[in-house]
Amino acid sequence: MTSRLNPYLNFDGRAREALDFYRGVLGGELHLSTFGEYGDPAAPGADRVMHGQLETPDGFTLMVADLPPGETHSVGTNIQVSLSGDDAEALRGYFAALGDGGTVTVPLEKQMWGDEFGMLTDRFGIGWMVNVAGDAA
Repeated sequence: MTSRLNPYLNFDGRAREALDFYRGVLGGELHLSTFGEYGDPAAPGADRVMHGQLETPDGFTLMVADLPPGETHSVGTNIQVSLSGDDAEALRGYFAALGDGGTVTVPLEKQMWGDEFGMLTDRFGIGWMVNVAGDAA
């Protein structure tokens, strides 16, 4: 069982452009899905990146997303730390410990893509996202 820690960058409609730029700089393989793939493909913002991931030959992982319509983009606070993997017990423990004295903004629970996912801001103001892969729920 493994877990990884990496940056997760948020954009206001420019995630795809940013991923193309970072891939040009770092190389690697790009995967992305849009909001329309997991909801109404005709809805406003359906073509925006819900999740993009760049895996580089040097072992770097960079994740990005566009904010959903209606959310405010704020430069300087548009980066979070992502913890993800298949070690459900460890990841749930990290989520609980990081949330101690902080604020849970999305409870760690099963999501439409099949993983458990949660978000929080720790007591120091740092945003964290935790994703437990598969049918861990």
